[in-house]
Amino acid sequence: MTEAGIGRLLVASLHQGVADLLPSRQEFYAAWLNPANLRAGRIGLAPLAAVLSFLRQEGLPYTLVTARAGEYAAEWTVGGLSDLKRRLIQASPPAVRKVLVGWVARGLVRRTYRASRMDLRWRSGRGEAVINGSIFCEVRDPVELPLCEFYAAAIRRLMQLFGLRAEVVIEHCRGVKAGTCRMAVLVRSPGAEAWPRRWWTLRPT
Repeated sequence: MTEAGIGRLLVASLHQGVADLLPSRQEFYAAWLNPANLRAGRIGLAPLAAVLSFLRQEGLPYTLVTARAGEYAAEWTVGGLSDLKRRLIQASPPAVRKVLVGWVARGLVRRTYRASRMDLRWRSGRGEAVINGSIFCEVRDPVELPLCEFYAAAIRRLMQLFGLRAEVVIEHCRGVKAGTCRMAVLVRSPGAEAWPRRWWTLRPT
C-alpha cells in the first residue's frame, strides 16, 4: 500500500485495463498510473480520483475498463495464493467453496484501497455483497449508472476461476444516490476452467 492506502493491485489492474481497451489513451493515463510512480509511493488519492473521473467521461469504456481491471485483480489475487490454499478451495464442495472464495474476495477488496471493506453473506444460496468505502463511487454529484463494476467483475471472475458459475448483479451503488454499494451473487452449477497463464506474465510487482 502507498501512504494514501491505494494498493498496487488496483493501480496495476487499471493500468492493464486501459492498455487493453483504450490503447490510444494509454499515454494519457500513464501520467497517473505509471508503475514506477507506484513503487516510489507517489500515487495518491487525488491522481487516482482524476483517473477515475476521466474514465467516467469516456462513457461506456469506463465500465469496460473497470470490469477488465476487476478480472485482472481476481486473476492476480488467486495467482498470489499458495498452491495449498488453491487446492483446498478447489477441492471443497461447491457450497463450501463459494464461501471460501468470498473470503478471497474480501482480501482483494482490502488490497485495492485501505478504506474499502466488503461483507459477503449467504442466505438460501443467494449471496449479498456489501461494499463500504468504494473508491470508485466517490463522486460529488450522483451519476446515472453504477460505478462499482470493478468489484462485480472481480467476484464473478474469482468464482469462475474456482469452477463456480456466478452471476453478480449490482443492486445499489453509492454513486447513484444509494447509501452503500450492494450486489447480489447467484452461484450456478459448477463449471471448472483452467487457470490462465497470464497470471504469471502480467502479475504486478
